[in-house]
Amino acid sequence: MIDIQKIPVTSSNIEAIGYDENSETLRVWFTNNAIYDYEKVPKFEFDSLRLSVSTGAHFAAKIKGKYSFKKL
Repeated sequence: MIDIQKIPVTSSNIEAIGYDENSETLRVWFTNNAIYDYEKVPKFEFDSLRLSVSTGAHFAAKIKGKYSFKKL
């Protein structure tokens, strides 16, 4: 498993996010203790998510359903 730094966010559903540039992997830690890796996510998408006003809304609109993922 890739070691990805955990960046806490303010969200009712998402606890933290992280990103690995080499593999373009976005890791999302959910508040229900689930962890998912989203694959081939461009860096700009991670940056947009990290800087968004609403992490959950941005995730739902721009990431969920658009990138393949695996549950860890």
